[in-house]
Amino acid sequence: MTPFSDIQALIIDMDGVLWHGSQPLPGLIDFFDTLRAKHLRFILATNNATLTAEQYVTKLAGMGVRIGTEQILTSAMATASYLSREVDPATSRVFVIGEEGARAPLLEQGFTLTDTFDPVNTQTNADIVVCGLDRTLTWQKLANATYTLHAGAKFIGTNADTSLPTEQGMTIGNGAILAALQAATGVKPITIGKPEPIMYRQAMALLDTDTNKTIAIGDRLDTDILGAVRADIRSLMVLTGVSSEEDLKVSDFQPTWVMQDIRAITQALQKT
Repeated sequence: MTPFSDIQALIIDMDGVLWHGSQPLPGLIDFFDTLRAKHLRFILATNNATLTAEQYVTKLAGMGVRIGTEQILTSAMATASYLSREVDPATSRVFVIGEEGARAPLLEQGFTLTDTFDPVNTQTNADIVVCGLDRTLTWQKLANATYTLHAGAKFIGTNADTSLPTEQGMTIGNGAILAALQAATGVKPITIGKPEPIMYRQAMALLDTDTNKTIAIGDRLDTDILGAVRADIRSLMVLTGVSSEEDLKVSDFQPTWVMQDIRAITQALQKT
């Protein structure tokens, strides 16, 4: 039995699975052509909160793959959806560390965003701090977030990845920013992205599928694979990203399957 003989849907990571930075990985177009030929539903689910769904659609189009925004789920989108169920967006103000990808989903859910902290006119301050990866991060942003957290705001992280793979190598991830804010305030964030199961559960709801007929595909043990374990779904790890076969040897948990890359996944699909 191949990994794909009894499934209906795939939840697929992007960075390290489909591309490195702006470079598509070999076999990308064939992979998506095969998904469609096999009538497999999929969601592209990423912890990277810097881009909007529309920007990811554009990025994939530039690589020769056409998808819709409804097939994208970022940790920022998952965060906005989670918060909209926890609080009333119409009466909630959010301070955001993050880029357009973090801000846009909150605005779409009806939240009011603020970039400042006022020690005098406290009614204008945020009651939630949302932190995503921010490549324009400044001391002032960190300071205002710290003031807001000290004033009692909820602390939400889009994801806790401490590192981010790029074409130049590994660089700082959002988890390092969260750690700095936690060290400064003593407030521990609630994180939404993988390895928390929230994103996978949201993706399954969007796909109208269940744990028995869904597979998560990723490259990173501590996020993609651990998240699948916590969400009680099977997982497939590719070796084109962060985690390696050596990492597997010392891990307390394992993916259901390991394949070299998306070309190997395509070959397995074509055999079903």
